[in-house]
Amino acid sequence: MRKGARTRQRMLDTAMELLQRQGYHATGVNQVLAESDAPRGSLYFHFPGGKQQLAAEAVAASGRQVGDLLAAVLAEASGPDEAVAAVVAFFGQALEESDFRSGCPVATVALEASADSPEVRSACECAYSSWLERLRTVFAGWGIPESRAAELAVTALSMLEGALLLCKVQRDLTALRTVGDQLVEMLTRKEL
Repeated sequence: MRKGARTRQRMLDTAMELLQRQGYHATGVNQVLAESDAPRGSLYFHFPGGKQQLAAEAVAASGRQVGDLLAAVLAEASGPDEAVAAVVAFFGQALEESDFRSGCPVATVALEASADSPEVRSACECAYSSWLERLRTVFAGWGIPESRAAELAVTALSMLEGALLLCKVQRDLTALRTVGDQLVEMLTRKEL
């Protein structure tokens, strides 16, 4: 990887971390430059659209990372019990390791900036759409009818996002574990 590409990637990685932990408005471009050890003029060289472009690309990259993780966890799981347990364990560990500072990398930005920036809103929407499609596909693969699989994907994602938010605020994993238990019950219910 060339020096310019490395600098761009460091800036993107730093923005991903800061946006997840602090949100859009609290993350300044000067902080991104300082923490990524990037030259001052490199922001507009690599991201001509400024902070909005950097944030949108960071959200998109975070969305892909979470989507890839989700796909890997779901592919390895033998069924709903194992899949939900793995997802809950992953997010629980991430919350604890960050001292409850890092939740969902998309939600933090979506709540704050999606109304102000079409570019950021689009990146958030794409990430969520991708996750919903992955969940729907897996649920259908478990024998859940297509229309019900789509509904359950929305329900599961909404429940997990809400649980992550509660866990951050309460500094406790109980909400995530409770949601995990409820998701398993919903996904294994015979009368779908």
